[in-house]
Amino acid sequence: MPEERPAQATGAPPAGDGRPVPVRAGDVREARPRILVLRALGLGDLLAVVPCLRALRRALPGHDLVLAAPSRLAAAAAATGLVHRLLPAAAPGRAVPTALAWTGPPPEMAVDLHGNGPVSHRLLQHLRPERLLAFRHPHTPDIAGPVWREDEHERDRWCRLLRWYGIEADPADVRVPHPAEPSPAPGAIVIHPGADSAARRWPPERFAAVARALDRAGHRVVVTAGAGEGPLARRVAAEAGLPSEAVWGGAEDVPFARLCSLVAAARCVVVGDTGLAHLATALGTPSVVLFGPVAPRLWGPPDDVRHRVLWHPRPGEDPLRPGDAHGPAPDARLLRIQAEEVLEAVRSAARPAADAWPAPAAPHR
Repeated sequence: MPEERPAQATGAPPAGDGRPVPVRAGDVREARPRILVLRALGLGDLLAVVPCLRALRRALPGHDLVLAAPSRLAAAAAATGLVHRLLPAAAPGRAVPTALAWTGPPPEMAVDLHGNGPVSHRLLQHLRPERLLAFRHPHTPDIAGPVWREDEHERDRWCRLLRWYGIEADPADVRVPHPAEPSPAPGAIVIHPGADSAARRWPPERFAAVARALDRAGHRVVVTAGAGEGPLARRVAAEAGLPSEAVWGGAEDVPFARLCSLVAAARCVVVGDTGLAHLATALGTPSVVLFGPVAPRLWGPPDDVRHRVLWHPRPGEDPLRPGDAHGPAPDARLLRIQAEEVLEAVRSAARPAADAWPAPAAPHR
């Protein structure tokens, strides 16, 4: 069983001012009991537990659900329609926050959807919730939860945790509402070359080859970038012959409402194993997801004709984590994926033409 890592203390205050931020202000009542869910990770991690958030809301409709997560996810949390408040909480990488700025009475229930060990358990126990839902661990023997399994898909894992405690949760219940805001680029093919680690980034020249072929075929192509990913996205666009306005984001994240409306009406999303892949899944948008070094069996989209998974391990390799997820260069399995294979997957990941596949736009020059 892997051990969790606590965040290194820096003396810095929590993200934001440390107070819960209403994300559905009209549905928050101070007197209602509260559920605290710890998931202080990234966008993909948040979307992977949508089935759990929905299950908790269904099981405890008279409670406010407070999500402990990075403040930059407030808009995404609101977009799920399941979170009442966001409690700003973050730590470097996938570490556990050192503290939670909880105020008022203890939560009626705390749910550890962050980790599997004593660091996250004790963080929540410090708040003295009436009930704590978490996986069991030998260093916190007072928690009688289910056993952690390494070979489990992320959505299945957390739903199994809730079911162990008597809360029915369906890992296939991943969808979030479509945004009311119309798409700024309906029918575009969205290419997202970034990822948190170099090991999960397909080479930019291959992304550019895919973007160039799609553009020449007459499709509108948008290249998205998270904060700090501007140089990568601009390189892909430039090598593909796309105009500078084809790049969205980079200096900062694309505002979530705009990103959500773009993905919801996209013809297809081409992306590595990162948050935007989970957003496409949540919105039911066709996607082509490039995997390496972690198997899609652990983090991939549901088995659905709208999603194509590209993954090339070799016989005899670890079937789940054959490479270093935090490595400094693209994983070997990722490098086995070729541009022509991605293009073929894009062509086959089609919705009905009348649904979200409008006629190709004129090339943008």
